This record gives sequence, structure tokens and C-alpha cells, in this order.
Amino acid sequence: MLLSVLSWWCSWLLVSVSGAGAPEAEMKMEVLHKPFICHRKSKNGDLLLLHHEAYFENGTLLLSSRTIGDKQPVWFTLGIKEGIKGWDLGLRDMCAGEQRKLVIPPSLAYGEEGKGKIPPKTTLTFKIELVEIRNGPRSHESFQEMDLNDDWRLSKHEVKEYLKKEFERHGHPPNDTLHEEMANDIFIREDKNKDGFISSREFTYKHDEL
Repeated sequence: MLLSVLSWWCSWLLVSVSGAGAPEAEMKMEVLHKPFICHRKSKNGDLLLLHHEAYFENGTLLLSSRTIGDKQPVWFTLGIKEGIKGWDLGLRDMCAGEQRKLVIPPSLAYGEEGKGKIPPKTTLTFKIELVEIRNGPRSHESFQEMDLNDDWRLSKHEVKEYLKKEFERHGHPPNDTLHEEMANDIFIREDKNKDGFISSREFTYKHDEL
């Protein structure tokens, strides 16, 4: 699923807001292998290429990207609720070539209801190998949605209006102070020429630091 940097950023902050004050369920993470050289660690918004295996608590194999289906690794965007929350938490700060074991409780997996072959209240164990890290995609369509006056650049007002809509879409009331802080942070990162606007090139160009 391709989302803009603002979409995942807003989603990540909304998760933080909605989860404030609630104790996080425990997830167990074990590093099975870590390469000697690590040029880059995964962070929210990165596109990760993964091999993964999932097991039930009794050791029964549920799925495997190596032996089931097309037997190819899968792409996953970190930190935007694209998959289960346990992956968003357990795959941060990971190096290409690293392997981890995640024991994920139901509250960070498929919850009280389960999904498909996964029964309700199921703890799952994942063995994951990170094959590659890429910069997360930025959507031209998302830029057009935010560009209210079609001038091919985003003002701070347009960014704040977009954030308000995202908050409302996720069932949260507007928060002008938080929207202002988020917009300021976004402009510090994205307004590369410091002209007070984020151009379409600044938005869609994949900078190394993102």
C-alpha cells in the first residue's frame, strides 16, 4: 500500500495519541542474527523487504514466504498500520540481513476476534529476515489532495488542513496546537529551499534521510 510521508506520519502520531495512558501489551523480541556491518537501520516510513514465517504457540507453521505461495519476500511499509501492530513495533531499528524472532500477543496481532485461520486471542511467533531497506514511497495523488489551490506547492495552511481531516477521519477531535507543531516539524524536514512552501519536487523526491 503506497502512502505519502504525511500519511504515515499522521497515522503514527494518531496511534500515539489514541494509545496515550494505556499500558502496552508485552511483546518478546529476540535477535537471531545481526550482520557485522549495518549501514542503515529501519525506521517508520521505510519500505522493508522481508522473509517471514509465522507459527502458532504449539509450533505449527501458519505461513512462510519461503515455502508457501510464490516463495518470494514481501514488501512492508513500517509504522503506518499496514499490518499488525506487533510488526510496526518489532521491526524498528533493524539492519538489512538481520533476523529476529517476535512473540506477539493477541492485542498486537489479531485481537479478540482473530482472522481467517487465526483463532481469537492467538499469540503468534514470527521469524523474520530483513532483506532490504528502501525509502518509503511518496504518492503524487496525496500531494494533489493536499494542494487545495492547485499551485503545485503546499503552504503550511494546506498541510494543517490535511492534518485536521486526517484526525477527523480517525475519529479524533481537531487539535490546533498539535497541528501547528506537526506542520512546523514537517516543514523543517521537507522545505529544502526554505521558501515557506513544499514544492511537488520536494514532496515526491526521495531524500536519503527519510
